Amino acid sequence: MNAAAARTGGTNPWLVAIVVSIATFMEVLDTTIANVALRYISGGLAVGPDEAAWVVTSYLVANAIVLCASGWMATVFGRKRFFMVCIGIFTVASVLCGFAWSLDSLLFFRVLQGLGGGGMAPVSQSILADSFPPEKRGQAFALYGVAVVVAPVVGPTLGGWLSDNYSWHWCFLINAPVGLLALGLIHVLVKETDKERRDRAELRRKGLRFDLVGFLLVASFLGALEVTLDQGQREDWFDSTFIRVFAAISVLSLALFIPWEMTRRQPLIDLKMLFSRQFGACFLVMLATGAILISTTQFVPQLLQEYFGYTATWAGLALSPGGVVTMAMMFVVGRLSGVVSPKWLIAAGATIIALSMWHLTNLYAGLDFGFFAWSRVYIGIGLPLIFIPITNASYQGLPKDRTDQASALINMARNIGGSMGVSLSQTVLAQRQQFHQSRLVENVVPSDPQYVETLRQVTDYFVAAGSSMAQAKGQAIAWIGQQVATQSALLAYVDVFAVLALLSASAVPLALILRGGTGKAPAGAH
Repeated sequence: MNAAAARTGGTNPWLVAIVVSIATFMEVLDTTIANVALRYISGGLAVGPDEAAWVVTSYLVANAIVLCASGWMATVFGRKRFFMVCIGIFTVASVLCGFAWSLDSLLFFRVLQGLGGGGMAPVSQSILADSFPPEKRGQAFALYGVAVVVAPVVGPTLGGWLSDNYSWHWCFLINAPVGLLALGLIHVLVKETDKERRDRAELRRKGLRFDLVGFLLVASFLGALEVTLDQGQREDWFDSTFIRVFAAISVLSLALFIPWEMTRRQPLIDLKMLFSRQFGACFLVMLATGAILISTTQFVPQLLQEYFGYTATWAGLALSPGGVVTMAMMFVVGRLSGVVSPKWLIAAGATIIALSMWHLTNLYAGLDFGFFAWSRVYIGIGLPLIFIPITNASYQGLPKDRTDQASALINMARNIGGSMGVSLSQTVLAQRQQFHQSRLVENVVPSDPQYVETLRQVTDYFVAAGSSMAQAKGQAIAWIGQQVATQSALLAYVDVFAVLALLSASAVPLALILRGGTGKAPAGAH
């Protein structure tokens, strides 16, 4: 048996990589598959669009919360057993989401789905880290990266097609056969080594305890933060007692969590890792990456459906070219990561994404499909340059017993960043739309010659179409009002993309403080 197979209990490590990537692809796909279906969900369940957006953010937050405990559970119960339980919960919850009868029931099942899915990504990532030697991890993470980065791009396309041709329920029901397939393959191909069993038994003998207080504090912090961010705009932020209460819960939970974790012998989250230069910078960069990845895959299809007249399918297809480019770039970057320092790859990727976001600020009503498709291509080039090196760099210098924790924290950063990015973008969109509309309306007055001339021309158009003069004038005023609203929205989207460009640019200096060297781990590290 060669050394690579010995790491995986006799199974070819590339088979293991493929199997865990299938499961991860299914889980990450659900972060965005419902994005283009939100209008269908909103109509089917009789709720507003902003309420329907909770379908996305509730999943991300639940996912992030369970990530905190996934390392402990994987260690105590065994990676394979814990991985299969997570897939089982995720699959059952997916079916329940497909049969949801109200928004409350859908959100409950989405939270359950997020709790199941939260343990899948870090465990699969740590399985890869321990299945391959350090010099081969870059290529293994490239395959895993296809699942994590391409899945959110494929999600809107698949979700749009299912919603247009069947119903939004199938965005969730489709997980059932994939989940069953993943369970079978993992049962057969993924094996625990004798060393893993001995290590787990030794940890149990020493009395490995779960940090329940820490878990409740971090769950309170993240849950209350998400309610604050999601509901803040609707409740007029801190003028609302509801928002002040949840913001206070979030701040207090965080304030209690930090000293509690710093004094635990077996903390839920090793805060020393977050405060270190290397891992801390990786965590922050992944926060920004998650914010851009998730928010753009929600807001670009939303923009196309609401103001460019695209169907859900075509809105999703506008993202597809970026997915193809991302898939190709994953393997290119996997090769590069072994010879080029992660800091330079990450800085290059963040710069490309910042420029692609700035490209989207050239938004106006006459743009065609190609503009949006090319914008995703540019993002598709940049994302792999961040994702693979940041995943690889986060393990540099870490002992083997910290790989589960590192995996959980990096994946938690992506999900928290995604949830915060969606909430931030939604807030910027709403506030800037109000701002631009108030500025544009200032010019829609009878004393403005351009307004008077436009009103005359549009009135003549409706008269020529068969309306009476009184009807035509009313129709003309309504048309001008609609144009003002549309232009206000487009300008607000420009502001959203500008904010995301600045967010991506902020990752460049963070990347430059990482250690030099290639993606290979230093001697003695695993």
